[in-house]
This record gives sequence, structure tokens and C-alpha cells, in this order.
Amino acid sequence: MTDHREVAIVRWHGRTPSVGDGLSALLAAYHLQTEAEKGAPVADADDLPDRYRAEVTDPGTALADDLVLVALREDDVVGCLVVTSADDGLSEIKRLWTDPEARGQGIASALMSAALRHAAESGVHTVRLSVWEWRTGAIALYERLGFAVTRSWDEREQLVCMQRTL
Repeated sequence: MTDHREVAIVRWHGRTPSVGDGLSALLAAYHLQTEAEKGAPVADADDLPDRYRAEVTDPGTALADDLVLVALREDDVVGCLVVTSADDGLSEIKRLWTDPEARGQGIASALMSAALRHAAESGVHTVRLSVWEWRTGAIALYERLGFAVTRSWDEREQLVCMQRTL
């Protein structure tokens, strides 16, 4: 097993095209997998709902107001995570995804740790996230990191809402 310390977690500001290409590929994989798990599979990223397709085709614009963290192994993007801008002491974590070939190596944990550090440094007092109930591995990770299930702010069925106070 590869130690996650071989992975660099960096803030992506949309200025590095090669990282942007890797990020787009990870976001496409994330959204395609999610749509399939929801029972609404699509053939490719062009068939995704507009808001998700925008993230894939131009993450620099779609995520311009958010912090985008990417995990790099050498020049390869192997993980990503988005932290929304703080709003009245609250931020949300979205789009945590690790390349399936790089899973089990601590990359998701490293991305989450970096996101929580950033939130604390930004004066955020509460971080929230939502996760599909069938993603039990992700839920277990979030619970290990101190997140607890909370009242839903999203009415989609099978969506688990969690938060952590910093």
C-alpha cells in the first residue's frame, strides 16, 4: 500500500491546465458514478445535468467562488474536494472523490484534513456536507473525522446531511 505522504494536496486556482484536465476527469467520474448510483445513468459527461456538466467542462468558472483542493501524485490528479466559501461562519464540503485506483491510501483523509484546516483558518465555525446513504465508506470516514448526522437541509431522498463544529 502506498503511503499518502507521497501525495501533495494543493489549492487549485484554475491556472494550471494539466491539473484542470485531471480535475475535470475526476469530476466527470464522480458525477457519472453518482448518476448511475441514483438509478439515472448517463453515457458520458455531455449527458449530465447542466450544473454538473458545467463543473466538468469548466471547473475554473463553475467553482470560481470555492476552494478546490486536489491531490497530486507526481503529475497525476488522484483526488479532489471542494470547500464552499464561508457564509456566516458556515462552509460546505462537496465533491470528495478519489481515483478508484488510488483508494485505500489515505488520500480522502488527507483532503478532508486540509479542508478542515482551511475552514478553521478562515473563521468557519461549522462545516457541513451531504452524502448519499449508500456511500457507507464515506459516511464512516466523515464520522471518524467528527461529523454527525444532522437535520437535512436538502429534501432529496436518501441524502444524509452531516456537520461538524470546529
